[in-house]
Amino acid sequence: MASEPIEAAFARPPALSRDTEENFRTLEQENLRLAPSISRRTSRGSTHEPTLAGTPPNPTINELVKIRTNEGYKLVTFDKGTGEDPREWSFGKKWYITATTATLCLSVALGSSLITGDMHGPTKELGIQQEITNLTVTCFVMGFGIGPLFMAPLSEVLGRKPVYAASMFLYFIFTLPSCLAHNAATLVVGRMLAGLSASAPMCNIGGSLADVWAIEERGIPMAMFSATLFVGPCLGPMLGGWIGMRAGWRWMYWVLFIFLGVAFLLTLFIPETLAPVLLRKKAAKLRKETGDDSYRTLEELEKLPFTETLKISMVRPFLMLFQEPIIIFMSCYLSFVYSLLYLMFFAFPIAFTEIRGWNEGITGIAFVSIMLGIFFAGFFLPLQEKAYAKATQYGTFPEARLYPMMCGSFIMPVALMIFAFTGAYYWVHWIAVMISGFLFGLAMILLYVSANSYIIDSYSDYAASAMAAKTLLRSEIGAMVPLFVVQMFHNMGFQYAGLLLSLIAFAIAPIPFIFFKYGEKIRSRSERATQSKRMVAPGNYNEKH
Repeated sequence: MASEPIEAAFARPPALSRDTEENFRTLEQENLRLAPSISRRTSRGSTHEPTLAGTPPNPTINELVKIRTNEGYKLVTFDKGTGEDPREWSFGKKWYITATTATLCLSVALGSSLITGDMHGPTKELGIQQEITNLTVTCFVMGFGIGPLFMAPLSEVLGRKPVYAASMFLYFIFTLPSCLAHNAATLVVGRMLAGLSASAPMCNIGGSLADVWAIEERGIPMAMFSATLFVGPCLGPMLGGWIGMRAGWRWMYWVLFIFLGVAFLLTLFIPETLAPVLLRKKAAKLRKETGDDSYRTLEELEKLPFTETLKISMVRPFLMLFQEPIIIFMSCYLSFVYSLLYLMFFAFPIAFTEIRGWNEGITGIAFVSIMLGIFFAGFFLPLQEKAYAKATQYGTFPEARLYPMMCGSFIMPVALMIFAFTGAYYWVHWIAVMISGFLFGLAMILLYVSANSYIIDSYSDYAASAMAAKTLLRSEIGAMVPLFVVQMFHNMGFQYAGLLLSLIAFAIAPIPFIFFKYGEKIRSRSERATQSKRMVAPGNYNEKH
């Protein structure tokens, strides 16, 4: 399974250990401790018993290097101080890569939400039902939820740059039918293909940042990137509302089309950063120059066949989604939170445009409240770091990641309750609805960062598969929201629809508390989960099984 999950870098301290991160960077392979290559194949593909007596059953990177060196291979690595290693590149080059990948992420975020600025324009012009127009959001989100299952392993073979370039080119091309659409089929199918094409940045950008930035250098790059990842979807309605109101709905797609063209051009100048690909090229050059076939990279010797990698990428997330309680419940929780974000794209226009008579442009500005909540949540993350350090002073354990989630689990239903009973009435001052949006943005980040960190800590050997399972469920459930949200708020009544959401949020609020108390027991029953235990003061260890 390719690519270090980007969510791993948001946590402080980082959710992946240096050894696990180095495994992703060196081999692009999950679960090194169960690497099958030592026991059943060589680089030539033949099966055999271990070549060396005493081969460790759970080899580390250093142990694999020693084994392959003793077998006579000349392992190719980066020569320090030569600039071959992307982490030794200049800051200017690193920042170009960071800015470019952040632009790609922003293009995907805008693609999912920009068109919500005017959802009635296509309905009127094309003479279609509103539900069909809403499918333009649903199909796009479904596409970039499914795409990573095959886009991630493809980067192992081709590298990051070709996958980025191909993905953005197809995203660019498949946005054009929506710009020119004269019927519902063209509009909807184009959006589905665009969503599938747009998925590469979402599953590879985490790896790109890890390729060029060491852990201790990622603070500012991650802050910049997180702004595009979390704030990007909220920018869509802000821009789309004004564009749709002043220039018409087609110009929302044309603006997106132009932006994607610029993003695609940027990918043509981005250098390859994936270490295994760079080393493979170096090894091939050495073999050609010297005629010595023993020059190999560790990744060439250890990697699985592409078909097997693809099978793991496609199957393992589904297995974990149905077999691992932590992933099941945390994914459902995050899917609910993600769904609420897309719900707001449709509920805010009801609260402000329909009930209060605002125009689409001003309604888009209302999303600033959610953005402010997102930014404010950043002030809580240092507090989480202190709480984590205090809880893990005698040994790390995944449940120490849950403090922000326990806090956010009660802020979220309060935010939804305020939204329900302030947005429903035109005579309630608009600032009350804005306050609910602020609290929603705050709770969303606390829940999102904490839950993702907990999943990665709990399944560090299977981090990419765990996050792929979560992302798939989150995207597919979130994609369903546009199909029922307007009917829900109209038919139930704004206040009662909001109340229902708030009650659901209250009902699932105990989940992080349950895992905080019983997570260790749950992990102990899983073959994939980490088995670290919660410790107390020396001499009084709590080692419950």
